Amino acid sequence: MTRQTLLPRWYRFRVPRGRPSPKLAITVDPDVHRQVLLAADEEGLSVSAWMTSAARRALLLRDGLAAVREWEDEHGAFTDAELEEARRRVADESAPPAPLRT
Repeated sequence: MTRQTLLPRWYRFRVPRGRPSPKLAITVDPDVHRQVLLAADEEGLSVSAWMTSAARRALLLRDGLAAVREWEDEHGAFTDAELEEARRRVADESAPPAPLRT
């Protein structure tokens, strides 16, 4: 005889199916907490989604800096001209698009 577990009706609506995301419990300074809540609200995101996005950006930045260190270890430090060109390219790529003219 197979034993069947009865779960409350609300359980299926509150517990994610499939592979739920891992949870983190973190402590942040009060000013950071306030700013995170405001930023998430301004962007129309949950705090979890906002924190995930921020963590992705931080990890991408960390990986990029590691790649620069690796390249410089193999080829030497970037010149001032190369750094200026890189800054210009980053500024060009991160600038908001110009409004469309109609």
